[in-house]
Amino acid sequence: MRKSKPKKRVILPDPKYGEVLVSKFVNNLMLAGKKNIAYTIFYDSIDLVSEKTKEDGLEIWKKALVNVTPSVEVKSQRIGGANFQIPVEIRPERKQSMGIKSLINFARKRNEKSMAQKLAGEIMAAAKEEGAAFKRKEDTHRMAEANKAFAHFR
Repeated sequence: MRKSKPKKRVILPDPKYGEVLVSKFVNNLMLAGKKNIAYTIFYDSIDLVSEKTKEDGLEIWKKALVNVTPSVEVKSQRIGGANFQIPVEIRPERKQSMGIKSLINFARKRNEKSMAQKLAGEIMAAAKEEGAAFKRKEDTHRMAEANKAFAHFR
């Protein structure tokens, strides 16, 4: 590489829980630079989760995030005129961002009134190992398992 690697940006912890992971999640949830609205949505959804489950909402959210985070993915590689789907282990930062993004994307697709309710529903479903975000992770792992025979190309 000719250029040096870009420096990692330091993300400050969120004001309520003091967690960097919450800040990362809110940054991904945010649209058009409206961070206050994103924080409001996140905190409301955590409150909804704790009301419905009678447990700590933040812990359930962390459990849900772990449940939807994939550990392997398939990458397409051309070898000898044929394209192979090669299973590759994912590095930790990418794992985390993939889990966050899938949780948010599938929450947006849900059919509920507000975004806070949609996110709360997806968090509770993911914590119980169900829902669309968890299904995406399972499909990714299943594809990697099916193509395990091509792992030696990596």
